[in-house]
Amino acid sequence: MERITIFGREGCGFCRRAKELCEQQSLPFAYFDIHQEGISQADLEKTVGKAVQTVPQIFCGKDYIGGYEDLVKFLNEQGILAQQ
Repeated sequence: MERITIFGREGCGFCRRAKELCEQQSLPFAYFDIHQEGISQADLEKTVGKAVQTVPQIFCGKDYIGGYEDLVKFLNEQGILAQQ
């Protein structure tokens, strides 16, 4: 599995859950706090390739996954998770 990249922020429950899911499944991942890293909404939109209003914004390698629920769906489709 390629590295999961999570763009999130402190205090975001779905961001925390995405990180915890990667940790529980021993998946390689990197987490970037958009405020600590100085990533603006415009920067994030450029990275994602569309308008975004929420975090987390998640990638697997260079492929855009979406948010937390999209990550769960993706991992289920990859056979990594039992259906949740």
